[in-house]
Amino acid sequence: MSLFRLAAAALLTLGVASAQPAPLALGGPLGDGPVYRVTIDGTIDTALAAYVERALADAEQAGASLVVFDIDTFGGLLDAADTIRKAVLSTEVPTVAVIDRNAASAGALIAYATDTIVMVPGASMGAATAVNQTGDYAPEKIQSYTRGLMRATAEATGRDPRIAEAMVDEKLAIDGVTKEGELLTLSSEEALRLGVADAVLPSAEAAVDALAAAEREQVTHSASRAERVLRFLGSPAVASLLLMMMMGGLYFEIQTPGVGFAGAVALVGAAAFFAPHYLLGLVASWEIALFAVGVGLLIVEVFVTPGFGVFGIAGIVLALVALLIALVPNAGLDFPSDGEIARATTTLAAALVLLGLLVVSLGRVLPRSERLNRLVLAPELLASEGYTSADTSADLVGLTGTALTTLRPSGTIDIGGRRVDVVSEGPFVASGATVEVVRSRGAVVVVREVA
Repeated sequence: MSLFRLAAAALLTLGVASAQPAPLALGGPLGDGPVYRVTIDGTIDTALAAYVERALADAEQAGASLVVFDIDTFGGLLDAADTIRKAVLSTEVPTVAVIDRNAASAGALIAYATDTIVMVPGASMGAATAVNQTGDYAPEKIQSYTRGLMRATAEATGRDPRIAEAMVDEKLAIDGVTKEGELLTLSSEEALRLGVADAVLPSAEAAVDALAAAEREQVTHSASRAERVLRFLGSPAVASLLLMMMMGGLYFEIQTPGVGFAGAVALVGAAAFFAPHYLLGLVASWEIALFAVGVGLLIVEVFVTPGFGVFGIAGIVLALVALLIALVPNAGLDFPSDGEIARATTTLAAALVLLGLLVVSLGRVLPRSERLNRLVLAPELLASEGYTSADTSADLVGLTGTALTTLRPSGTIDIGGRRVDVVSEGPFVASGATVEVVRSRGAVVVVREVA
């Protein structure tokens, strides 16, 4: 591979002085197969790694002459980037990385694994130090492993391993390149001068032209619908919405027990939240099991032991703890940092606050909705406005009657031949006793025995 890169560098040197870029060389003539274009953008995650592996397998099966990676990413998961790195190093198809704007962190590792690196003007590459979700440096064990990956990848593709390692280790100083305490990030011209990039060209199409592959069939490989959906559901913004959807559904289901719409919404939200995170390697199976146990305890509290006791409290605690842990990235055998825990706590607390505001807002807005009033009787029916549940046109207060049944304390009396359901004000009243109506409001008529 080093001989190939020397040939490419020699051709590049000639091309810098000319008006047009010199042809790039991959160490030998390209095959007659198609040129595959594969996009690597956004966050580097497990779903993207699976897609790149499939794309390379498809290219090999089709006998592709070249695979061009269009890279524009600020990085992502280290294990996902390593999966892509190994797949790129293992393929027999020549590979080219075209860095369009950014190849930071995990993106730099992937670019280093390709046979040829082309950068567009204004692009940058580097800053590959492993960090957590809060931007803090990962533990030294992970940093050491990352330095080893960058160094080994550079050696495998014939590039200077010291420059690759300087993108990870800010303590490494290289004369004329970087000083101690400065993490290395290269512009397109710097990368070209240091031999990291093989050319600076305006586009991926220009790179294909420079490789004399423009006449071959061009195949734009794209992610499947399932892969796109998986990455969409795993994005932080969508995950936050699913979190609110899940908790909101659980809240309304507890408020109105029964297998209904709210419970179905919570179930869909939980599935859409946990499934992508599990497949992306962000959630472990025991975290999902812990959440399921919490929800199970809430179901027991609602349907088996109505009230709010031990089962309900334990269920809420377990469900919230499971969600909190799910928001903390898995770090192997390392405990999460204080920053990661604080960020997860803030995210969960913010979701709970937004949920509370949503519940209050819906409680105020929906009853005033004309559409909702067609389904739900929204106005309050006050007795002062004339709404009663029984005919009170006759004033019964002060009238006397005879108890037809024993009042214990409710029963029936006769007032002038009219049967009236009443409630005794005091002790039980025996059948046949004379009673007097002392209060009457709607269907509630209160009587007292006349001595």
